[in-house]
Amino acid sequence: MDKKDFEAVVFDMDGVLLDTEKVYRICWKRNGMSIGVSEADMNVICDRIAGGNKANNARVFKSFLGEDFDYLPFRQRTMDMFEEYLDENGVELKKDVIKTLEYLKNRGIKLAVATSTDRKNAIKRLTRAGIIDYFDDIVFGDDIQNGKPYPDIYLAACKKIGIAPDKAIGVEDSINGVIASSDAGLYTVMVVDLIKPNEITMQRANKTYEVISNICSLF
Repeated sequence: MDKKDFEAVVFDMDGVLLDTEKVYRICWKRNGMSIGVSEADMNVICDRIAGGNKANNARVFKSFLGEDFDYLPFRQRTMDMFEEYLDENGVELKKDVIKTLEYLKNRGIKLAVATSTDRKNAIKRLTRAGIIDYFDDIVFGDDIQNGKPYPDIYLAACKKIGIAPDKAIGVEDSINGVIASSDAGLYTVMVVDLIKPNEITMQRANKTYEVISNICSLF
């Protein structure tokens, strides 16, 4: 596809725009290890749940800890730890996010967010980070029945901004997110955060970058 053909960029939030995946990982690991899950298992679990919704993540934990594992209270403890950290330390942006958003806005590119985070918390984080006004629309995790790795959230984001998926770029940092964007038909870019590229992402992502500002080269 020629550079001029892209009309929109749809961003994941955590780990792409906001430097929050590292906080999630700290909290998940601390909570998991407190109930006896090994650090090695928690590292694998964290890679598998990144970008996923509650149902997907519950399946991952149960595959390690058994079908009787009570996931939702465990998840809530992790989320409480996460919110406490952000309340104390604020929300950090990933490198070059503002520069990238400004560049795209100045070129008339439509911008959206497709995040697995629920509406209340996503709005809170994007507002605290000072970037919510850059986006033409946002699709939240609680807007979608089938979360990532299903393509629904990216299809919904493209529909809301009125752009065909094949005219949009999806920007992700997780395996689940890369699959979702790719299956939705977006030109998919993986921006590396905590999860390193693997066989799946190399097959599904059209480009893999170390920093978000590299997507500007696609326009």
